[in-house]
Amino acid sequence: MLVEIRISSLGAIKAAEAAFDRGLTVLTGETGAGKTMVVTGLHLLGGARADADRIRSGANRAVVEGRFSTDDADPALAARVEELLEGAGADRDDDGSVIAMRSVNRDGPSRATLGGRSVPARTLGAFTTELLTLHGQNDQLRLMRADEQRAALDRYADVAALLERYRSARATWRAARKDLLERTERARELAQEADRLKFALTEIDAADPEPAEDDALVADIRRLSELDALRDAAAVARAALSGDPDDPSPGGAASAIAAARAALAGSDDRVLSGLAGQLDGALAVVGEVAREVGDYLSGLPTDASALETKLARQAELRALTRKYAADIDGVLAWAADARARLSHLDVSEEALSALAQQVAELGAKVAAAAAKLTAARTKAASDLARAVTAELAGLAMADAEFTVTVSALPAPVDDPAPLTLPDGSTVSAGPDGADLVEFGFTAHRANGVLPLARSASGGELSRVMLALEVVLAASDTGATMVFDEVDAGVGGRAAVQIGRRLARLARTHQVIVVTHLPQVAAYADTHLVVTPAGGGASEVRTLDADERVAELARMLAGLSDSDTGRAHARELLEAAQSER
Repeated sequence: MLVEIRISSLGAIKAAEAAFDRGLTVLTGETGAGKTMVVTGLHLLGGARADADRIRSGANRAVVEGRFSTDDADPALAARVEELLEGAGADRDDDGSVIAMRSVNRDGPSRATLGGRSVPARTLGAFTTELLTLHGQNDQLRLMRADEQRAALDRYADVAALLERYRSARATWRAARKDLLERTERARELAQEADRLKFALTEIDAADPEPAEDDALVADIRRLSELDALRDAAAVARAALSGDPDDPSPGGAASAIAAARAALAGSDDRVLSGLAGQLDGALAVVGEVAREVGDYLSGLPTDASALETKLARQAELRALTRKYAADIDGVLAWAADARARLSHLDVSEEALSALAQQVAELGAKVAAAAAKLTAARTKAASDLARAVTAELAGLAMADAEFTVTVSALPAPVDDPAPLTLPDGSTVSAGPDGADLVEFGFTAHRANGVLPLARSASGGELSRVMLALEVVLAASDTGATMVFDEVDAGVGGRAAVQIGRRLARLARTHQVIVVTHLPQVAAYADTHLVVTPAGGGASEVRTLDADERVAELARMLAGLSDSDTGRAHARELLEAAQSER
């Protein structure tokens, strides 16, 4: 739920803060006072586009900060929110709440923070969208769109799992179908490409290069090019260390050190005999180096043709690196990619036939998934229509009828991937299924039902949306619902019924309503008012009991100072509160 909001330099609001509690909160005020800026602030927290024109005149930056709590959220919602917070590296405050902030700069980009961490606006929007549902007159217009109507039905039918299975099957089917079409339409081109890849792989396999072999060859060739000098240097060093191997007489540094050690060790003088031990290390080092030099000499090739062999191998590998990659490791990687590509270039009759069979089987799975989705939607459609119609009767529209129709989504002539259903009909396999969902409405049954976009006035559309929202919210708990003047164009008994429905919705949700109707405001648990604060600024205040009566009297007939107006307001307030 939304715990509090702070706004500075946004529209008519210079600096204001408002605390929200559970239940129904209404926000009222004179036209132009700035009450809509509260909703604008929530839209900014929801990731809406930052408009510098919203910044208060004379200010360089507008800031909106919201504090949210997930204590009352259902486990699934709380888990999603926690995952979002962890992904953003956001921290909760000491009381477990989460602070979200959005700033709009007159010059420069907007900024968003979540739990003390800077985040993209879309990340902030993903967080607040989980906790806030905003409804305004623009949302009513969106309700006329087919995709919004389908989404509303899917929310009621709870078909998320069926929809995900359908989308997964569709993605696999479309990929296989695309592969088949490509192989069929480009058979000659793909066959030529396959021949080129086969030739290249044959050449690489014939050379059979080893990883990093080209680098090793460079080192070997450099050594072989200086073979005589290397052999002479190693032979002189070995002779100096351990003597000439062809001369039987002892010699070299090792013999000299051994003789010195023996002479010192044989002395009776303690100093000289002590020095003998120090020569043990030198003797070991000289002996080890002499052995390693000997091994090096033994490892030098004696055949002069070894250099030519290495040079020939280097030329063979360079022929590969000129064609396929900068080095041998790159050539091996190219070959691996070529083999993978080659596996998809089989355009033989057998391969195409097998792929066509696979596409047909995958298409059948998509059709089956689409059929299950259609069945679930069709079953839920009649239930949703009955529930919304019943809610409309409670909103002073007893003769109204709301319908939900689910029909096949026809495939257009240029559909790149039409789907054939088990009954032989062809439909469009859209990303959300093969169904067209349409809401119908009539305010008077005798007139017949027409599509919602053609049959509902502004006030009627407000009540349809509220009725739909009440029905859809029946299975949800913990989220905050914000309604911005959804009661526009409504009055009298219908306004009372809207207040009752909002109060009922507030039993399971935190509901915040911007309204101009006293009949709605009277049902609130908390009443906030936006009033001018001087200097062209506005402030948000929570009303006490007496102030609330005065505000309702103003809303009724502008008679806040009239005893008659206050009496009427008190009667309205007592009647509404007695129903809660």
